Amino acid sequence: MKRRAFVLALALWAALPSCKSRPPDETPDGAVRELVERLRRLDGNPKNAKAVFQLLSKKTRENLEARADRYSAASGKHIEPEMMIAPQSFIERFSAQSYVTETKDGYAIVRAHGVVDAEVSEIHCVYEDGGWRVDVELPPLSPVVVRPREEPFNQR
Repeated sequence: MKRRAFVLALALWAALPSCKSRPPDETPDGAVRELVERLRRLDGNPKNAKAVFQLLSKKTRENLEARADRYSAASGKHIEPEMMIAPQSFIERFSAQSYVTETKDGYAIVRAHGVVDAEVSEIHCVYEDGGWRVDVELPPLSPVVVRPREEPFNQR
């Protein structure tokens, strides 16, 4: 009887890894869904912002890093790149009811569909660092313009 209980316990223990939930970035639409959920929880908390930042593509993270560097240089206060995330720039303007994904060579387009036909959003994803990352197209930073200092009036 003890042996039977031991074998049953061993079988249940062996089955545990298959019960684990899949990582959200295992699929492009999983990464998009997880990003939307994390953005909804974004409340200025650095820990929540880091969780969002992790799901972004390298290109998007680099863009946010450049923005943070520029802000830090202009203001004299250091800011982490994940704190540059503005949820309004990322979240679709409707609640997605379904997702359709097209994947090719490490790139994907996830189409989020809303309740009405006009509610469609295309989200680009890229496979990097062992998972799918959301590639958000942010506007490029404008070049820094350095203006020469003018001479004071009294030094003429």
